[in-house]
Amino acid sequence: MGKIRVAVVEDDPDIRDAMHALINASDDLICNKVFERAEDFIKHYQDMMVDVVLMDISLPGMSGIQCVRACKPKRPEIQFLMCTSHNDAERTFDSLCAGATGYLLKSSRPQQVYEAIKDIYKGGSPMSSEIARLVVSSFPVKNTNHALLDGFTTREQEILHALAKGLAYKEIADQLFISIETVRTYLRKIYEKLQVHSKVEALNKVFPK
Repeated sequence: MGKIRVAVVEDDPDIRDAMHALINASDDLICNKVFERAEDFIKHYQDMMVDVVLMDISLPGMSGIQCVRACKPKRPEIQFLMCTSHNDAERTFDSLCAGATGYLLKSSRPQQVYEAIKDIYKGGSPMSSEIARLVVSSFPVKNTNHALLDGFTTREQEILHALAKGLAYKEIADQLFISIETVRTYLRKIYEKLQVHSKVEALNKVFPK
């Protein structure tokens, strides 16, 4: 397998340089594009050779959330990992609803960033524990679209309910006695059936507020 191609959108030059160095220090990652502004990223987005984008939220001009919302539908195969200092529930939820697949705080250790990039590339939804708790608290499951839920297999329904409880992939795998890769395979099928690209979009459809 070739290296995972990563782009970084970050206005702080020190953080941008650190991310660039961290990614290129890995044997299986390569940072081939860095941008200071979302507008510059969008100009190159359609023709960019990239698998994962590390996207800051607070950028000069267009925000990272607005950028993801504009870009994700055009190339849904590209995964956006929000990397920011913000840890409030509203920004977290807005980022994921815009199309981001994972979310990390800038205070995350280098190894956590590295593992998150690999995880998101493989179909995961990496989040720091602080962010995962915020997302769960921001997403109370009050209603269920039973007509939609009934269209899934029993195992798929179990995974959807586990996601709605905020369980991580490993916790779901342990609870259902299956592998993490099997969880990811089921999730891909669920997303395909729902015609969505993220966990939050799926939960919004099946468990609307």
